[in-house]
Formats: sequence, structure tokens, C-alpha cells
Amino acid sequence: MSASLDLTRLRVLAAVARTGSVTAAARELHYAQPSVSHHLARLEAEAGIPLLQRAGRGVRLTEAGRLLAARAEEILGRVEGAQRELDALAGLRAGRARLAAFPSALATLVPDAVARLAVDHPGVSVGLVEAEPPEALAALASGEVDVALVFEHTDVRHARTLDDLARFEVTDVLTEAVHLVRPSDGRAAVPGMEALEDATWIAGCERCRADLVARCGAAGFAPRIAFETDDYVAVQALVAAGVGVSLLPSLALRAHRHPGVDAVALPGAHRRVVALTVGAPTPPARALIDRLVAVGAAA
Repeated sequence: MSASLDLTRLRVLAAVARTGSVTAAARELHYAQPSVSHHLARLEAEAGIPLLQRAGRGVRLTEAGRLLAARAEEILGRVEGAQRELDALAGLRAGRARLAAFPSALATLVPDAVARLAVDHPGVSVGLVEAEPPEALAALASGEVDVALVFEHTDVRHARTLDDLARFEVTDVLTEAVHLVRPSDGRAAVPGMEALEDATWIAGCERCRADLVARCGAAGFAPRIAFETDDYVAVQALVAAGVGVSLLPSLALRAHRHPGVDAVALPGAHRRVVALTVGAPTPPARALIDRLVAVGAAA
């Protein structure tokens, strides 16, 4: 395999994977179709392994082609990020940081961080996207955002655990407790899961639901889940109405606290909140991350 892969040819392969055909890729890139075919042939020579195979009148990617196309999207996203970083080297007088974050962080950490950034660097603008961690990671890898604010549960593992963070630069923002949320009915709060085998549960987003199931499993039972919603306001309203109990992290309770619920931190149960970038962050992204860390430390 060649020591380097041409970026233009990687862009062509990514377009073929994205559009499904050489003809559509040529149309998207505004290239002549023979030019696309030429770039693909040269890329195969550089890679030293077949990337495409005939399928009727068209072509389809081989396993190696699919792998390289996926990596090409990441590489191109990094190149675009590097160009933005170079554009920002003149200073933070102007620039833009695009952030993807989960809902409870957008309601708590992010507003304070953006406000601090506006005071310190008024020329920097911030774009915000609401996204749960898997979608935030995908947006970051493709170059749609500069920073992804995500969470992972550090004390239990399950099918929705985030494992592949090694390809990103990771900055710790906050470690928060996970709370058992019950109706405020005067009874003593129960800090352990074992006493709740017969409870009716209200589950959150897919990853939070997986966390709930894992915690109950560790306590020796499968939870009876009657309701599912990723709206932490609705979760607390359902709990306050007496229809079930739930688990919520500190940020969700900080964003909204229903007067009709009690919340007690589960011993040893935590959620780690981190800011991710692809490679070194641009100056505007670094400035935003620094303020997220400061707000997290004060939380």
C-alpha cells in the first residue's frame, strides 16, 4: 500500500459510498464520470486492495471499500477542522464553535458556558445542536460539529455503553450522581435498588433505559417498565403522580425539579460528562470547552 492516500480520491470514494453509484457521485462532485472512475482506479492502486466490484451495470463497495469510505469521511472531517483551525489562528476576534449536547446539559451547563464565552470573546459565535451521545458522536466524526458533549455511566456496563472514545480528544467536564426518584409521600428514601424489585419503573432515553436495566440486573431483578420517555420533566410528573419510580442524573434534576418528588443519590452510581473533539480543538472550540469545564466545576 502507498505511504499516503490522495484526499481528492478519498472524497470521490466517500461520495460513491454516500450516493450509491459512480454516476451520482460524479453529479454530486461536479466531475465527469470518467474522471470519477479514474480517481477510483488510482485509489485502488494506492490502497493495494480492491475497493469496488461489478454489480450488474453498476458497482458496489467491497468490505475494504466500505471500511476506507467510512474512514474517508472521518479524515475529510478532520481536514475541514484543520482548515477552520488555521482560519482561527489569527485570534479569537472572530470564529465559530459548533456544539452538540444532550438535553439536560443544554438546559444547565451550556447556557452559562456560552454566556461566559460571549463576555470573554464577543467575536466568537456558537452553534448548538440537541443530540443524544450516539448522534453527537456521529455529527462530530463527520465534521458537522466541532465539539460533542456526551455522557457515559462509569459504574455499570451495558449494550449502550460508549466504548470507542480513543479516536477523540477527551476533556472531562463533570461527574454527576445518579438519583432514585420517588413520589414525595413522606416515606423514607430508599438508597438501594434491592428494595425496589416490585416497583413500577419509568425509563428514559435508550441509553438511560439500558442503564436502568443493568442496575436492576446487578441488584438481582428485571425492572417492570410501564412508561418510557426521554423528557425528564415528564418523568418527574409521572413519578409525582404516583405511577412509578425512576432514575435521573443530577443535571436533569438541576434543569427541572418537580416539588412532588424526592431524589436520593444511589451509592456509587455516577455519570461522566465529557467534551470530545476530533484532534486538537480549534481556538473557538477550545475556549468553549474551557468554559464548560469551569461551569462543570462550579456545579
